[in-house]
Amino acid sequence: MGTIIIIAVLVVLVLFAFRGSFAHFKGEGGCCGGGGSEPKQKKKKLAGEVIATKIISIEGMHCENCKNTVEKYINQIDGASAQVNLKKNIAVVQLDRPVEDTDLRTAVARAGFTVAGIEQMEA
Repeated sequence: MGTIIIIAVLVVLVLFAFRGSFAHFKGEGGCCGGGGSEPKQKKKKLAGEVIATKIISIEGMHCENCKNTVEKYINQIDGASAQVNLKKNIAVVQLDRPVEDTDLRTAVARAGFTVAGIEQMEA
C-alpha cells in the first residue's frame, strides 16, 4: 500500500514539472526572471523620420521577459526603436539615424542573448 502512495505522489510531481516546462517552451511562463517578468516596454518613439529598418535574428529568447529585456537594451541606443517577435526570434529595429551593427550586437549581448545575423531592409 505504501508503494502505491509513493508512486502516486511521484506521478503528480512529474506532471507538475512537465506542465511548467511546456509553458516555458511555449514562451508563456516566466523563465529568465525567476518567475516574474521584466516590465512591458512601451514602444519607443523616434525623434526623426525612419531612415532604415534592420532585422536582428536572436538566439536564446524564450518568454515575454526575454522579449522585454532585448527591447529595453536596444531601445537604450539613441536613434533605435525595437519590437521583438518571439515566435520568429527576431527584433525589428527602426532607425532615425545611422546605427552600427556592432552597437546592436553589443546591446543584444548585454541583454544576455546571441545575435545570429543582422539584415538591413530596403527602404
